[in-house]
Amino acid sequence: MHKLNDFLAGIEIYLGGSLWFTLLLLGTGIFFTFYLNFPQIRYFKHAIKVVMGKYDKPGRKGDASHFQALTAALSGTVGTGNIAGVAFAIYLGGPAALFWMLVTAFLGMTTKFVEVSLSHKYRETDEDGFISGGPMYYMKNKLNMKWLAGFFAAMTICSSFGTGSLPQINSISNSLFSTFGFNKIITGAVLAILLGFVILGGIKRIVKVTDKLVPGMAILYVIGALSVLIYNYENVIPSFISVFSNVFTGTAATGGFLGAGFAYAFNRGVNRGLFSNEAGQGSAPIAHAAARTEEPIAEGMVAILGPFIDTIIICTLTGLVILSSGVWTEKLPNQFQTTDMTILADQYDDSQEEDRIKIGDFLAGKKELALFSGDLTVVNGIIQNPVSIINARSLAENVHVYENETELYSGTVPIEDGKHINENGTYFYGKSLVHSAPLTAEAFTHSLLGDWGRWIVSLGLLLFAFSTAIAWAYYGDRSVTYLFGTKGVLPYRIIYCIGIFIASFADTTIIWTISGITIVLMTLPNLIGILLLRKDMKGTMDKYLKDFKKEYPGEI
Repeated sequence: MHKLNDFLAGIEIYLGGSLWFTLLLLGTGIFFTFYLNFPQIRYFKHAIKVVMGKYDKPGRKGDASHFQALTAALSGTVGTGNIAGVAFAIYLGGPAALFWMLVTAFLGMTTKFVEVSLSHKYRETDEDGFISGGPMYYMKNKLNMKWLAGFFAAMTICSSFGTGSLPQINSISNSLFSTFGFNKIITGAVLAILLGFVILGGIKRIVKVTDKLVPGMAILYVIGALSVLIYNYENVIPSFISVFSNVFTGTAATGGFLGAGFAYAFNRGVNRGLFSNEAGQGSAPIAHAAARTEEPIAEGMVAILGPFIDTIIICTLTGLVILSSGVWTEKLPNQFQTTDMTILADQYDDSQEEDRIKIGDFLAGKKELALFSGDLTVVNGIIQNPVSIINARSLAENVHVYENETELYSGTVPIEDGKHINENGTYFYGKSLVHSAPLTAEAFTHSLLGDWGRWIVSLGLLLFAFSTAIAWAYYGDRSVTYLFGTKGVLPYRIIYCIGIFIASFADTTIIWTISGITIVLMTLPNLIGILLLRKDMKGTMDKYLKDFKKEYPGEI
């Protein structure tokens, strides 16, 4: 199983982590931004008026209001990436990574405008009278590429079990177990029942939940973030300046060897930004297609607000919280993850410039250092061998080996090519840099709330992950409808809920890896499709603007 996951991870890195994919996503956003003359700026104010219902007309076809469609789409994008993803980007790329996240969000506003408009324009009504839309419908109805539409729908179904649900639920159950000691099976059963209650009611029940859940969880998170910024007010402006001042050089964390030059900052910021707001992926258009309007461009303009809220507001707040608190440069006590840890067959001191250069080059792939293989001898938790431990790209300090939560270990620990085999249930604990959700959680404690700040992050992870699972259930639902008709929807929903239950206590690593591949395989046909329909998009937008100005003079 490990070899299969490593093989799939290699494919995922080649597809999603490669420069060509990043440039394709960015290039599409840049092209449409200029081709449509910066719609994310020109029509931003109009988008707010549309989502508030100013131009709504009774009797329009659809299953949700503009606001409900937006919150349903946001429930899929505002997720754990806003908490853990931003922290991981800054951890690897420094403050400048946040700048590139903002750039991708700005361009993504246009990409989402285009994909949502086209998906809404070519939507259909299913046998039960509900709206069914998404990229697969413009691929079928306009491009006449049914095979591509079917492929996109199949990849969406696969992704709904990956990034959309199973690993998210696994994260929730692990968090509740570690924080409160809640039984994982009971957690899974409760979550499956709650999720089933929501998704079995279809889009109308889903939007009734998300139009309250999304604003509520966003407000809670923003309040927590502001408490950090107020507490660290003297660091806010310098932190904001650092985001822009290190764009082309990057800044490495103190005590770490992040190598956060331009390449790290650009790659990590762009990748996290793109996958945070899902612009170009083709998922959000499925939710927006349900909006009650006969004007596809109007709903496309509503979609402009998605990346703005998700990335420019929420991700920026998270980034400033981490930077202003200073925790991203601190070595903190933590339990080492096997994937983050490497054991070197020599002793190094990061206070010595020569050693810092050696380890920095090693982590950047420029230099080889000897890895330890064999048995570590441990006495009362203290390693007796002359080794150094790299954890989270930093030289670990005060490392002890434990055999359970409280007992220090004595004995031998097998190591193979610098990696902990963990055959005897031991784990390493010490001080190092941290990343992802633990980094954000630590930052939230440097606030007016103190240790209560961790609860904001824990509750945020719970609500964000659960809302993401709701949204992706609908995306998979509409994709099943496209492939198999409405008869396939109920079985899909039941399987989805069963999967949620199993994911609460099972290892979902391979599912996450497969999903990373299917996400890319969703994005590629969607980007190709909207580029092929560029003239259709421009013509539809020009007609909407002409008609709107005639009906509402001076409004846009």
